[in-house]
Amino acid sequence: MYGEGNKARPTYLEASSTIFRERRERCKQESEIYPFVDFIMSKKRGLSLEEKREKMLQIFYDSQDFFLLKELEKLGPKKGVISQSVKDVIQSLVDDDLVAKDKIGISVYFWSLPSCAGNQLRSVRQKLESDLQGSNKKLAELVDQCDALKKGREESEERTEALAQLQDIEKKHKELKNEMVQFADNDPATLEAMRAAIEVAHQSANRWTDNIFTLRQWCSNNFPQAKEQLEHLYTEAGITEDFDYLELSSFPVISSSHDPETPKQLLVEDQA
Repeated sequence: MYGEGNKARPTYLEASSTIFRERRERCKQESEIYPFVDFIMSKKRGLSLEEKREKMLQIFYDSQDFFLLKELEKLGPKKGVISQSVKDVIQSLVDDDLVAKDKIGISVYFWSLPSCAGNQLRSVRQKLESDLQGSNKKLAELVDQCDALKKGREESEERTEALAQLQDIEKKHKELKNEMVQFADNDPATLEAMRAAIEVAHQSANRWTDNIFTLRQWCSNNFPQAKEQLEHLYTEAGITEDFDYLELSSFPVISSSHDPETPKQLLVEDQA
């Protein structure tokens, strides 16, 4: 159990000392290695946009100075922000009013002070508080309206009966509307509109008939040697010997029986 010599230490103490000594050495090595590993992992992982924004803002806050974009692109990598992304990060800060910019001559300068961020946050807070008050006020108004609408609408036997009657009336109204659609052809206004449409169509047809006669006369006068070819062309186009102006009396005005199942009949109206 004891080692050799008068002052020899117990064997188990010697073993414990060896274990503790090895553990201290291992911890020392790990303490030297871990920071390096963390650095490598952070380089590999990269920074999020929010982290980049914080680091670029820190440049302004630490210096409390103004910078050109090219200067920020040189300072960014020192904070872990690659120079290629500095411009986009700065622009996002400008859009959020966390960084100010101004053009002086041909140069554009950027700056931001810690107080600017505080003012911005206070402004945002005031706006949110104002929006919250407005929302609470609107909510209270809606609650009051809801309570007012509930009055007189409590569940009761009388109300249930009235709702049932309302449903019956709405159903009957829908049926009557469908029936009115079936009788639409007998509506005086519809018939008058049809007469007006027939009149317009009659005038248009005769106007084109007149144009066709004029064109035929012009062709006959200018191409007398092509009379047979022209007649053949007219026939193919449907312009036959009986082609003439249309008489309105030959056009019917549509009328129908009051029975929606009865087929529509043609009523010839003499306009003479």
